[in-house]
Amino acid sequence: MNSTQVEAYLRRIGAERPSRPTVEALRDLHLRHLRTVPFENLSIHLGEGIDLDEKRLLDKVVGARRGGFCYELNGAFGALLAALEFEVTYLAARVYGEEGRLGVPYDHLALRVGTEDGGEWLADVGFGAHSHLPLELGVPDEQVDPGGVFRVVESGPDAAGVPGGAGAGGLGDLDVVKDGRPEYRLETRPRVFGDFVVGAWWHSTSPRSHFLRSLVCSRVTEEGGRITLSGRTLTATTPGGAREVRELGADEEVLGAYRERFGIELDRVPEVRVGPGTGGNG
Repeated sequence: MNSTQVEAYLRRIGAERPSRPTVEALRDLHLRHLRTVPFENLSIHLGEGIDLDEKRLLDKVVGARRGGFCYELNGAFGALLAALEFEVTYLAARVYGEEGRLGVPYDHLALRVGTEDGGEWLADVGFGAHSHLPLELGVPDEQVDPGGVFRVVESGPDAAGVPGGAGAGGLGDLDVVKDGRPEYRLETRPRVFGDFVVGAWWHSTSPRSHFLRSLVCSRVTEEGGRITLSGRTLTATTPGGAREVRELGADEEVLGAYRERFGIELDRVPEVRVGPGTGGNG
């Protein structure tokens, strides 16, 4: 990323350029990203391609003011952090699904980020309802976050008997746990961004992928709650857990919600490509 692209990205998330790559700067960028760039899978249902080329990601997230799913959001955010002189490593993860079974390889992309003032952090702006702030790696204790209570611990076997604790290359796998339930198994082996093309292809084309069977557009609110548009259902959640659910009617109302709640301008309402009864959990 060049300086012009960096400044445009920072304007997109309403952030000032940090003077140094510190923990505090990372926390600020992470939270601002979650508040302004939605987690969404609209491209899949609008017939748009998923392209992990860095320039195309920036054109989508910054230029078109859209969001994306994990490969796009963490890919773009990782490029921004690297340009701001953070130490960034791409990590692969497999998401826990039904009955505690792990998803496909390269199921999820997350970031390990090193800061100037020490420590390594798990940054993830592409997992929907997740931590609002980066989680410290190497600390198995509870980490209280506005999004829940998290732990990052050495992994054990999953429900299918897949072992944990010794990932590829002899490096330990980690389970990211939210409110007592494992969310995903994180490999600590470094990856390159191109490794995730197969995961993005699978999730955007396979009938077994939950991204093909549902529509979602979601972001953290300024108050620390969450606003989510799933199809025509608009759900607002407060930091205390209160929920307000409203069914939207006409296409104009749905398009207005995308525009006013998420800053996304669409010329037509996305429609789910694959029915909910097709395939298993992706």
